[in-house]
Amino acid sequence: MTEFDTEGFKTEDFIIDKEPYYHPVGDEVERYIAAYAVRMPVMLKGPTGCGKSRFVEYMAWKLKRPLITVACNEDMTAADLVGRFLLDVNGTRWQDGPLTVAARIGAICYLDEVVEARQDTTVVIHPLTDHRRELPLEKKGELVRAHPDFQLVISYNPGYQSLMKDLKQSTKQRFGAMSFDYPSEEVETEIVAHESGVDSDLAAKLVQIAQRSRNLKGHGLDEGMSTRLLIYAGRLIAKGISPVAACQMALVEPLTDDPDMRDTLQAAVQTFFGE
Repeated sequence: MTEFDTEGFKTEDFIIDKEPYYHPVGDEVERYIAAYAVRMPVMLKGPTGCGKSRFVEYMAWKLKRPLITVACNEDMTAADLVGRFLLDVNGTRWQDGPLTVAARIGAICYLDEVVEARQDTTVVIHPLTDHRRELPLEKKGELVRAHPDFQLVISYNPGYQSLMKDLKQSTKQRFGAMSFDYPSEEVETEIVAHESGVDSDLAAKLVQIAQRSRNLKGHGLDEGMSTRLLIYAGRLIAKGISPVAACQMALVEPLTDDPDMRDTLQAAVQTFFGE
């Protein structure tokens, strides 16, 4: 994980300068702006690759706020989030973790796929998500009071989590929640065409293949093809790879190891890109 040290850091170090491409599918932009205005912690729920992370980047850009993103994993400890003491040539020094940096400088801190972290790790965010808005650094003996502009955002995929990897109610009820899903066919076609560089007709075919795969969720597939994978396929095609080969590489193989299911998905590809 990226190491952070607040010394010498400025808010501008985490500002997103270039507008990220994001296509609204409803009133999610307005709702988020209202949530940020009251500094409500926000929980984004939705399937893999449907645009949750891009949405956070876009909102940070639109609000002109710094953004610090943490990709959560099962090995992540509380120290990875808040900080730890390190040894160097001058002795022992404290190094802030990304959550602490965000709280100090007033950034939006985005914990991506938060349920992948151990439950004892996620507990450390609780004091930042209620009226206290503070972060105890017990090892350092310091209480960090969050900057007025600080906001915490988390995301996870509720349809792909076991009971052992779900968020506790004591955590969930500290957040306002926004549900995301794959966009409509028309909007998703526009997104794939814009992000990959292929024309709209080809993008529409990729979207139709994805929709067929999503109908198989729970019937041999844990997840359907994500918008992200469609963009990957489109970019391969834009680089001269045949559509069938691009779909095999970017859509079929990543989704399943089951030979029969791969054949089913490949048949859908052949329907639209038969060679």
